[in-house]
Amino acid sequence: MSLTISSPASGTTPPLDAPAAYTAPAVDAAASDTAQVADTAARTYQVRTFGCQMNVHDSERMSGMLEAAGYVPAAGELADVVVFNTCAVRENADNKLYGNLGILAPIKAANPGMQIAVGGCLAQKDRETILKKAPWVDAVFGTHNVGALPALLDRARHNNEAQLEILESLDVFPSTLPTKRDSVYAGWVSISVGCNNTCTFCIVPALRGKEKDRRPGDILAEIQALVDDGAIEVTLLGQNVNSYGVEFGDRQAFSKLLRACGDIAGLERVRFTSPHPAAFTDDVIDAMAETPNVMPQLHMPLQSGSDKVLKDMRRSYRAAKFLGILDKVRDKIPHAAISTDIIVGFPGETEEDFQATLDVVEKSRFATAFTFQYSKRPGTPAADLPDQLPKAVVQERFERLTALQDRIAAEENARQLGRHVEVMVTAQSGRKAGETHRLSGRAQDQRLVHFSVPAGAEVPRPGDLVTVTITEAAAFHLVADPASAEDYSLRRSRAGDAWDRSQADSCGAPAPAPGAAAGKTGVSLGMPALPIRSR
Repeated sequence: MSLTISSPASGTTPPLDAPAAYTAPAVDAAASDTAQVADTAARTYQVRTFGCQMNVHDSERMSGMLEAAGYVPAAGELADVVVFNTCAVRENADNKLYGNLGILAPIKAANPGMQIAVGGCLAQKDRETILKKAPWVDAVFGTHNVGALPALLDRARHNNEAQLEILESLDVFPSTLPTKRDSVYAGWVSISVGCNNTCTFCIVPALRGKEKDRRPGDILAEIQALVDDGAIEVTLLGQNVNSYGVEFGDRQAFSKLLRACGDIAGLERVRFTSPHPAAFTDDVIDAMAETPNVMPQLHMPLQSGSDKVLKDMRRSYRAAKFLGILDKVRDKIPHAAISTDIIVGFPGETEEDFQATLDVVEKSRFATAFTFQYSKRPGTPAADLPDQLPKAVVQERFERLTALQDRIAAEENARQLGRHVEVMVTAQSGRKAGETHRLSGRAQDQRLVHFSVPAGAEVPRPGDLVTVTITEAAAFHLVADPASAEDYSLRRSRAGDAWDRSQADSCGAPAPAPGAAAGKTGVSLGMPALPIRSR
């Protein structure tokens, strides 16, 4: 499906969600001249991402395609092109998008050469509605045609008409598109897109389609390319990552892929998200335990601890199976940190059902949990179920659940006191870094660690690894304040070298490593045709 809809430039109807003072701009010759002048200079862009890790990775592709087309990142100034990569899973996704679009409406009216594009899951779902509510948007594209973004922007400018293009199925596997990675030391790698499950609360299968799996060689080639660029950590992505291989008939394809990652020299940390309990098999647990660079961390979505609610959600497992999986993981990987997703207030959830969730959470001892209040999503079976719960009931249960999980997380983190942990330093620091002078990073089990560097010790770069002893614990983070340089060790890494080179490329202070390639753009192909190194 590919539709073209007239631009708001020729209309005068005020947008539904615009600020009260907004008046639709009329385009005259001067405005057209302004747009033409903008063509003579490199146009700047900004991508704003809402939603899950899959959206974050899709945004890296959008950035890569825009830079390959000659756009440059906006450095604080107003961008010529603003792209919204949207989510449709939660109720406030719509409000967040239209609120942001409303804020940009008067800005665009004052800057006629500016363009706004909307992509992602909400664009796939709402389609023409976006242009009706925000007729100042220039391009709308779906989850199946991310690669169309630069062409849609060009066409909208040339024709002075808004462009709407929504495909019903994938035209090009996204990983073949140019990608600008957000991080030089870690990267996302999609192993599949879409989902074959039919959970009644979830709209993802309708928006991203049936599962499509990449060939293992293509995945490993992309990982190798990331490692060659300096990354030491990858996260394998899929809507249902452990069902990988269903398309080409290999039920153990995911565990084989994890083991193959263990053979890539220089790859130190491998993670994956998100698996489905119904398809989580023992061979995956064995591969996690027996592959040294697969991290002792697992995100396993529970959603509910009530068997009745799980049945209503159309989740094909029950609480006993879920807890059995956790037992097996901890038997093989004793220090594994396990996180989860939980929905509170699903239609028909009774107090007894909710108590069953609390019981499973207590037994599971999650390191962290992403908890959500159920919200109706149009187009999902659950939206039409009877017994939708009052907001006050859902809120009260949500508060009880988060209080329980916060207590458990604090207790589990307290067990880390005195442990020596290896932390990969990140570029982001905590909110209080200015006061505490601490840096931040992630332990192998993905726990967030804020740490200080002893006087006289070498300061690490993002991507380097430090080994420290945990001295404080809170519900959401750990702290390591070494008493002396003897309690702190630093391992400079290839990823830290890559960070130095990236800073030099962007006019930062550090110099490139000897022999580093000149003129790197930061845009790489997601699926390069590179051979896998043999050991």
